Amino acid sequence: MTLLSSLRSRIFIASALLAVLSIAAAIYLVNARVTREAERTLQREIVSTAAEFDQLRATRTETYAIGTRFMADTPHLKAAVTTDDPVTVQDVAIDFESQLKSHLLLVTNKAGRVLARFGATERAAKVIAGQPAIRDALAGRETVSLLPQPDGILQIVTVPIVLSPEIVGTLSIGFLLDNALAAQLKQITGSDIAFGMDGQILAATLPPDTHPALADRLRTSHVSTLRLGDEEFVALPRPLQAVPEGADVGTGPVALILRSRTEQLAFLNAIHTELAVTALVAVILATLLSFAVARTITRPLAAITDTMREVAATGDLTRKIALRDSRWDDEDARLLAATFNRLTESVARFQREMSQKERLSSLGRLSTVIAHEVRNPLMIIKASLHTLRQPGVSGEAVREAAADIDGEIVRLNRVVNDVLDFARPIQFELAPVRLNTLCRESAAAAEASGAGANAPGAIVTLALDPGDPILTLDAERLRVALVNMILNARHAVAGQPAARVTLTTRIEDERVSITIADSGPGIAPADLGRIFDPYFTTKRGGTGLGLPISKNIVEGLGGAIGVSSTPGRGTEIRIDFPVGRHAGAEAAG
Repeated sequence: MTLLSSLRSRIFIASALLAVLSIAAAIYLVNARVTREAERTLQREIVSTAAEFDQLRATRTETYAIGTRFMADTPHLKAAVTTDDPVTVQDVAIDFESQLKSHLLLVTNKAGRVLARFGATERAAKVIAGQPAIRDALAGRETVSLLPQPDGILQIVTVPIVLSPEIVGTLSIGFLLDNALAAQLKQITGSDIAFGMDGQILAATLPPDTHPALADRLRTSHVSTLRLGDEEFVALPRPLQAVPEGADVGTGPVALILRSRTEQLAFLNAIHTELAVTALVAVILATLLSFAVARTITRPLAAITDTMREVAATGDLTRKIALRDSRWDDEDARLLAATFNRLTESVARFQREMSQKERLSSLGRLSTVIAHEVRNPLMIIKASLHTLRQPGVSGEAVREAAADIDGEIVRLNRVVNDVLDFARPIQFELAPVRLNTLCRESAAAAEASGAGANAPGAIVTLALDPGDPILTLDAERLRVALVNMILNARHAVAGQPAARVTLTTRIEDERVSITIADSGPGIAPADLGRIFDPYFTTKRGGTGLGLPISKNIVEGLGGAIGVSSTPGRGTEIRIDFPVGRHAGAEAAG
């Protein structure tokens, strides 16, 4: 036995060759590791940029604070403020404003009244003068405050003007955190910057259409990722002043540090491409090798599957699998073929035995039914003949005996017809029929057939569809089936005080349904699946062929029949015929 003679061995070799795919797994792991490291680097860089931004802003704020303190300490400004004359103070302050080139300059007296202003309207100056920063400066404390503006955030440094030992006023210098400042910081840090306050972006290095998405990040406190158009960014918020405990983070002044993740990770695209090419080559090689091995397996299996397919299609269990000899001889395939051949032989033998047993069993059941059905009429006929042999038989007795003989002959004929109807194919005579009319006639015939018993039986209640559908079928055959099922329903409710049998027709969902329902004791779950089996009956004196014959008639006319029953609540038999085509077309064909 060579190494390649076994199907199992070749599958093992193919699996070993497919280990080339482990290269793809390794490539994937390397790819994932490189990506994770790049992500970590990006995280470190944005944190470092945030620290650099904080340092730059602190330096700039301190520079403005020094300049403000220097101006507030000049004798000219102190002297002008003590005059409490806005014109005098304005003339002195204009020189300082030209030197600082600030966005705001505001001088107040010790009562908080505005004496000089630059870069703010009169109304805005009064609003700023009413801020807590002015009151803190008049109390001797320097303050830094931030106010939202349409084009950015105004950062204001406020210091007291002291004419020892008295504080005679305040000086406020403000500079904007606007688009220009954001652009300067971007040049220094290499990151995009956005300034926001009260849930809105007021200035940024990114286009205005990105501001709504950026505003959502003002309320965060950690590094997050967001997509702006075709580019992905990593964002880190930096509060510009301390947030009071319990206050909403997004309402205070916040600077967003944004780093382009797409740009930062662009260098990975080349690595990804190279790794993908390597993985593709490995997969192609493994696929070619697998195909070469698979060919050695499919050749012997082709003969097996072809034979199996023919057996499944034709049911001919005499077909055998024959494998041709070749240098790729496969022991497992030969074992499979031999096993299949033995299996088909066993199945064929089992089918012959089961067919013989089923034939004998059916013959036994049929013999028992016929013997039972024939014996009673024969005994009655024999007794009637015995009566006729008696001397001096009256004419009335002769007529009664003749009637008994005639009735039992009819009964014997019905038994023979039932057996023949079930055993032979039914020949249908198709014609258009009004279904409601047929149902009325069947109900009337069933009620008439039930008359003469000890009790008149339940009246059949009709609930017929007003559409009165017309179907093409064999009216007489269907009437026989309906009468049989209605009689069964009436027998089921016999003797009940509130007996109810209902015959319903309805058109729904492209189908016409006929439903026969009764309020009888129902059918036991164990018997429900057998009621259409030949010779199965729970009714004393029944042949067990009524419902099977009815089922053959309905299905032969192209319909479907089903039964549902709840013990103690009754039974329902439903017959469905298709709408839009002739019922019974299949049978006619």
